[in-house]
Amino acid sequence: MLYYLLKYINNVFAPPGFGVVEYLTFRISAASITALLITLLAGPGFIGYLRSRFIEPIKEEAPPEHKKKKSLPTMGGLMIIISFEISVLLWSKFNDPHVWLIMLAVFWMGCIGFIDDYSKVVMKIKGGLSARYKLAGQVSLGLIVGVYTWYDPSFSVLRSETVVPFFKHLVFDYGYLYIPIVIFIITAVSNAVNLTDGLDGLASGTSAIAVFGLGGFAYLAGNVVYATYLNIPFISGGGEIAVVCMALVMSCVGFLWFNTNPAEIIMGDTGSLAIGSAIAVIAILIKQELLLPVMAGVFVLETLSVSLQVLYFKFTRMRYGQGRRIFLMAPLHHHFQLKGWPEQKIVIRFWIMAILFLLTSLMTLKLR
Repeated sequence: MLYYLLKYINNVFAPPGFGVVEYLTFRISAASITALLITLLAGPGFIGYLRSRFIEPIKEEAPPEHKKKKSLPTMGGLMIIISFEISVLLWSKFNDPHVWLIMLAVFWMGCIGFIDDYSKVVMKIKGGLSARYKLAGQVSLGLIVGVYTWYDPSFSVLRSETVVPFFKHLVFDYGYLYIPIVIFIITAVSNAVNLTDGLDGLASGTSAIAVFGLGGFAYLAGNVVYATYLNIPFISGGGEIAVVCMALVMSCVGFLWFNTNPAEIIMGDTGSLAIGSAIAVIAILIKQELLLPVMAGVFVLETLSVSLQVLYFKFTRMRYGQGRRIFLMAPLHHHFQLKGWPEQKIVIRFWIMAILFLLTSLMTLKLR
């Protein structure tokens, strides 16, 4: 909204300095600062409100260290969602379909996560929202994104095609599997971020790093010169996606101010599902979804640890009559927690891993 207002003032009255609103770098910076300030300024009051109403129940199987978190408010993801949506509305061209698809993904899965958290905290339903209802929400979002990007002419340049990392001229066409694959990516990534949300600052920090990387790719893809030089698809709305990405990054950073150990608030499914769906949709829109396993490598490791743990337990129970485990506890961060690592050390080391995955993904631009 501010973008359109300032643009109108510049076009009609032409005051000095107002033309800067047309520069993408200015709007990226403005959206970042706005998202950060909203979170920091509104955070204390918002946390106080949530603390009086929504306290996260601790799972019985959680590590002993988690017992001290029993008085923490949940649904902190609302802070991220609200600051993100406001800053994007203020500084982006929100009529661009790339922008509103990402905004829709954050709002949609944020609502699903909110219902899940509300069910656990207020309605006292153990486990919260049923898995099949969560899946229904993820599939329906994937269906909307898949169908819209398939039929809207503004996405017809590549549509079902995507680039393959590490290969210069290799393009893969999903064909009629495009929509099911979009559904799978959104479901998988949102669940992966949800699994990672287990320690103070873990999900918010690693998400900020991953989205920052996606924002860099979006900025390059939105510039025809950079896209041609780097041999990546030119995305006409890539610059606006970069604005959206940085708004989300700084919303996570602002939340991290209150979420670092010892945390004052917990993200909850409200935040983790919303962020995960945003990461998936951004990657799909800039045609870098096949790079996600590298760029979002921490989420992949966390998900793999759970899958391997479950499969190995079932296999050994069938083979030996008693289930065995690969890890002390899954997801992976709980394994290190039970090994005696301090929570801060686990989180910072996972952040370092996330940075390494990000740098590796940037290397693919030249390896191609």
